[in-house]
Amino acid sequence: MFLGFSSHLIESRTGDIFVFRGGAGPPVLLLHGFPETHMMWRTIAPLLAVDFSVICADLPGYGRSACLPDEPRTRYSKRSMAQALVEAMATLGHDRFAVVGHDRGGRVAYRMALDRKFVVSKLVVLDVIPTGMLWTEPMRA
Repeated sequence: MFLGFSSHLIESRTGDIFVFRGGAGPPVLLLHGFPETHMMWRTIAPLLAVDFSVICADLPGYGRSACLPDEPRTRYSKRSMAQALVEAMATLGHDRFAVVGHDRGGRVAYRMALDRKFVVSKLVVLDVIPTGMLWTEPMRA
């Protein structure tokens, strides 16, 4: 699995982020859902790596990534998780990149795109109820 990829533990000010990295080309960050890890991308990542520099990250607090600092109200907010991932991508040399998020990773990706619109070049969100619908029509969602 992840043939041609290398694993990295990226230091960030909020805790280490674990990633698998491979390929060459424009960068794309793949974010998993709950209760998964980077491993959910094991079949698609090598295909994308033909044309892209692919980074499969464990969300903060998942897999081999560190838990975020103990700040009860914001510890696992999508904003805090997105910020830690943006910092990890910058450490890897990617100041602008595409993001693909599945489920919980989709919510983190969505928040990242809203907060850091000059960092996120493209956004793909899979298998998640649109946030606006979730808050305005919770019984139907």
